[in-house]
Amino acid sequence: MKDAAGPARGGRQIRRRLLKTSAAQLLSASPLALGLGALPGAARAQGSATSWPSRPVRIIVPFPPGGTTDNVTRLIAAELTRALGQPVIVENKPGAGTVIGVDAAAKAAPDGHTFVCVANSFCVNHTLVRKLPYDSLRDLRPVALMGMSEHVLATHPGSGLQRLADLVPSARTRPGSLSYASFGQGTSAHLSGEMLRALLGIDLLHVPYKGQTPALADLLAGQVSMMFGNWPEFRGLIQSGKLIALGMATARRSAYAPQIATLAEQGVPLESNTWSGLLTASATPDAIVQRMNHEVNKAIDAASVSEAFQKGGVASLAGTPARFADFIQTEIRRYAEVIQRARIVADA
Repeated sequence: MKDAAGPARGGRQIRRRLLKTSAAQLLSASPLALGLGALPGAARAQGSATSWPSRPVRIIVPFPPGGTTDNVTRLIAAELTRALGQPVIVENKPGAGTVIGVDAAAKAAPDGHTFVCVANSFCVNHTLVRKLPYDSLRDLRPVALMGMSEHVLATHPGSGLQRLADLVPSARTRPGSLSYASFGQGTSAHLSGEMLRALLGIDLLHVPYKGQTPALADLLAGQVSMMFGNWPEFRGLIQSGKLIALGMATARRSAYAPQIATLAEQGVPLESNTWSGLLTASATPDAIVQRMNHEVNKAIDAASVSEAFQKGGVASLAGTPARFADFIQTEIRRYAEVIQRARIVADA
């Protein structure tokens, strides 16, 4: 049955489901009963936020401009600039499946002037990348969750695919012809593609990009067969016929796209999304982290941000640093299970 709720109600329902479980049920991995607190090793340095910030604040986005994570960060950064009295500058630093940008934040001075907006790939890389230049659990500390976008599996009109059921016969009659793009190695779009391959038992070539924007450009040009993408950027392209939706990667019909069948309805129990949240260097004082968390939560509730979220199909995810820490721990363990089950290995 289609969800008859409007986008606003749908966004609230999504938020309640995510915060109740501490993590979205991604890629149909079984939920884990965890009782987790703050990340181990996160510094609990004391300090005052009365003189902070004393200069412009930098938020690193480890993706190219134009994707959902970048857009969410810029919306909130505009509100933070007004609240903090200093410019909040968004710096795009893509590369190495987001590792380059995250590493820059981990090694920045722990004075509250450098943050990084991470997504699912931060938790994936903890297991998938053998030699990270930082310790995910000790070198960075959670500040605030921000938003979540549902994924849609889409193809271009020239692919010969009109529905999900076409994938198996197409893969078997044209071996090696089907490919899927991702936002980069270790991103949620990468793991979603690998889970799709494993669940259907077909051959799919993974083509990683440095973010959703260049991947989407090649999908539109017919250079790749399909990809899992964030609904906000795919909605208009699907409505205009430039892309074909094969299914929503959601547990039930999306409030933002109730006309599109879920992958689960079509026999493929796969769920996927992209969430966004802020981290900073682990030794950053508590007072600064708490102040930044407070201001981010206020920004999420600001009319300019909440209206843009509702219009774009982004669910808001406000909360405490401790709740975000629990969320990260759960996501790391969940993705580790997915990687092991699907036997996903890092691309050469």
